[in-house]
Amino acid sequence: MSNRVKLKDTLNLPRTKFPMQAKLVEREGERWARWETDRLYEKIQTKNAHKPCFVLHDGPPFTNGDVHVGTALNKILKDIILRFKSMQGFATPYIPGWDCHGLPIEHKVSQEHPELLQNPVKLRTACEQFSEKFIKIQEGQFKRLGILADWEHAYKTKNASYEASVLKIFSKFVKAGLVYRSKKPVYWSIPCKTALAEAEIEYKNHTSTTVWVKFLIENAPQLDLPENTYVVIWTTTPWTLPANRAIALSPTLTYVALNMPQASYLVAADLADSFVKTCQLENVSPGKTFGGKSLEGQLTQHPFLSLKSPIVLADYVTLDAGTGCVHTAPGHGIDDYLTGLKYKLDIACPVDDEGRFMDDGIIPQRLIGKAVMDGQGKSPANDGVIELLKARGALLHQSTYEHAYPHCWRSKTPVIARALPQWFIRLDTLKKKAIEVIDQVTWLPPWGKKRIQGSVQARPDWCISRQRTWGIPLPVFYDAQEQALLDATVVDHIADKIGRYGSQWWFESDASTLLKDIPMPRAWEGKSLCKGEDTLDVWIDSGCSHAAVLKQRGLNHPADLYLEGSDQHRGWFQSSLMTSLIDGNCAPYKSVLTHGFFVDENRKKVSKSDGSPQTAEFYTNKYGADILRLWVASEDYRNDIPVSENILQHVISTYRTLRNTIRFQIGNLFDFDYNQHACPIEKLTPIDRWALHETNVLIREVTEAYAVYEFHKVYQAISRYCSVTLSARYHDILKDRLYTLGADWPERRSSQTALYLICNTLLRLLAPVLSFTADEACGYLQGDEDFGYDQSIHLSDFPVIQKAWYAEDVCSDFNELFKVRERVQAELEKARQQKIIGQSLDAKVEITLGKQHPWATLLQKYQTQLTEYFIVSAVNIQNVDDNASVQMRVEHADGVRCPRTWRWVDRLVEVDGFGYVSERCEKVLNNWHPYT
Repeated sequence: MSNRVKLKDTLNLPRTKFPMQAKLVEREGERWARWETDRLYEKIQTKNAHKPCFVLHDGPPFTNGDVHVGTALNKILKDIILRFKSMQGFATPYIPGWDCHGLPIEHKVSQEHPELLQNPVKLRTACEQFSEKFIKIQEGQFKRLGILADWEHAYKTKNASYEASVLKIFSKFVKAGLVYRSKKPVYWSIPCKTALAEAEIEYKNHTSTTVWVKFLIENAPQLDLPENTYVVIWTTTPWTLPANRAIALSPTLTYVALNMPQASYLVAADLADSFVKTCQLENVSPGKTFGGKSLEGQLTQHPFLSLKSPIVLADYVTLDAGTGCVHTAPGHGIDDYLTGLKYKLDIACPVDDEGRFMDDGIIPQRLIGKAVMDGQGKSPANDGVIELLKARGALLHQSTYEHAYPHCWRSKTPVIARALPQWFIRLDTLKKKAIEVIDQVTWLPPWGKKRIQGSVQARPDWCISRQRTWGIPLPVFYDAQEQALLDATVVDHIADKIGRYGSQWWFESDASTLLKDIPMPRAWEGKSLCKGEDTLDVWIDSGCSHAAVLKQRGLNHPADLYLEGSDQHRGWFQSSLMTSLIDGNCAPYKSVLTHGFFVDENRKKVSKSDGSPQTAEFYTNKYGADILRLWVASEDYRNDIPVSENILQHVISTYRTLRNTIRFQIGNLFDFDYNQHACPIEKLTPIDRWALHETNVLIREVTEAYAVYEFHKVYQAISRYCSVTLSARYHDILKDRLYTLGADWPERRSSQTALYLICNTLLRLLAPVLSFTADEACGYLQGDEDFGYDQSIHLSDFPVIQKAWYAEDVCSDFNELFKVRERVQAELEKARQQKIIGQSLDAKVEITLGKQHPWATLLQKYQTQLTEYFIVSAVNIQNVDDNASVQMRVEHADGVRCPRTWRWVDRLVEVDGFGYVSERCEKVLNNWHPYT
């Protein structure tokens, strides 16, 4: 064997079984299985059982498919927070939940089994099975992401005890007199055949057919107008004209009659020019003007119905578009409805559940059966109405109009406003209280406060009835005259029974069975009753989780934190707030944190319709959960998070840097036992003191970022620390002493002491984000094998600043030394380009500077360590005139190169069995023995 090979064998090269290749996809599942076997979640809770409690309440995802990548984002953020808090010593009970009822599931099941629509009990059974199937699937996918939770005691909104809690809160709304029934317009999803609440609506661009229609003024001559004078309305929903019962004008606008040879048209004066231009009218001259108030009560003739449409006044009439004369259909819009109540108009709604015109005795026969929306983006009802208008000569102009229009969140189709008897919760008093308590909540980001305030203030009364089967029954009864009977005490008794039997009992039983042994209100006695068919809005289901979970299980109430997507300001955050106010007169949360959504490179939300990978499983199967977790942490999630292969590859590159940094540290601790070999902090070499000082700085920066949930700052700080502080500086400098000095030499043990402390700290800082990798590396740090630890890293404490590690004077020195080093490296690169040297150890550096230069004393202080810091073979310092600036020159080093360290030295000495080496290596080899 050659001397060189023998010399290589004498180097203390890194040794570890910690794999260079992460193979996360393969290994993470094994680690999760070990965590489950070891009951890691329970151990964490036991460890902190008597510590202050931090409750993050889980907003329940729907159980209707695989875990979406957006849901993964949400769960990962929660897991990062809870792991951080538990390592800080908080008790962190985390009860995951599932939203099981409602349209998403019933829609899917009824599509697969349409025959079940005629059998509510069997349909509910199929929905329950469908829901349970995806609970198990989603639970496995969440676990694959590394989400620690009390999975064995997760809450499900379909559980009997949960349903009972919902009805108990509903009874409080009833008792407060806030629940009422009314025939007024609600959003209606035609494909799903159900009413929708505001939170179930999303706005999308839509192209509407617009028409300008003339209504003949009945007694125009009395107004000193020509007999054939018309009020002109403009509408984007021609199909609602059969429900027209009035025309609304503004009480503050001026209206003008535009005279033409054959007719006169009354419109808002400020819109007259645009009206004439749009409708392409000729020979127009302005005539008499009127204030809106003066026209109130005038009658007009409906263009194709045998009805009179009076002129009414409304403050919402504006000059934004149209004619200033607003077609009013009280059965098809909430503003119109309120105007209808004021003027005692008929709340007409000749549209059935399927969105088709029905025979109400008034509507023309040729329109009956025509669909408002046909599913292909067309409206036969619009076409039919327009044909009628043309036939009657009432259509002045037809066009199209691009605008934001409400769509059903589930079917993604345009909704209609449709008046039919529904149940509502009156929100006027609750909204006032909500605005008050919103001020007492911490909103992160702060703009969330304005968003929910605006949403609450603009919210109409809460439509809580749904024409669905899969849900919690709305416990109302009807007598033979179809009068509704709703009583808080009866609801409480029904809730108790559903708590015992589940809500299926309601659908399997008749009214007499449901009411058996329940004290009847006097007004109900002797009446023949039937049960209601509606179910409660699912936002009540999930909105009651604060009571059904937190209060019922004795957890913090209000919760310390709610964390969901920014769309929940008008969804779960708000429904939870309203139900908590009626239940306990307070908000259900102390803090609310919101995140954005995954978007593609064009900033479009990642959804099933755009073809992008949407499931968390896609990413974990391709990259591993820790890459997905690091990706989440790398972005400022308070904004939308862009998804692209380039971004992922950058995250993967960062992961490799982190893993290689950890592997370097573990590999250089192969012969180090902290209890046996550690040096006192005060006796560490300057470079090691500097490294620990910088680690203290990192602990402070990362802890502060975790505490305010700014994980992108955690990612940035640790990435910068590993790539610059450690890899480019500290590790680079240490290699010579770690590899070539004697195993027990003080300088080497000093650096190993620092490396151990740094690695131990770094892994714990990373643990909340890289939960699998940090736990894996911890085993190799402690025992150089997988699970080589006494306990999981997630049972350890989060790092805290160590006062002994601070070394301000040393840090100040090294801040300047690294400036010198950068200058040296620049000169080394020039010399390399000029072929003066090959590698940096071939170099001798000459530094000339004035005696009064700030660097002069510094370089003298560290003269003996400069070759190590600069990774060269010689450094010569020459002090000249006081005012001289720094000059550097690189030459090839003098002497001979040591075959063991590759440093150039004055001479080599022979060591028996190894040949010629430097004098330093001679001392090492004379005491060297092979590692076992």
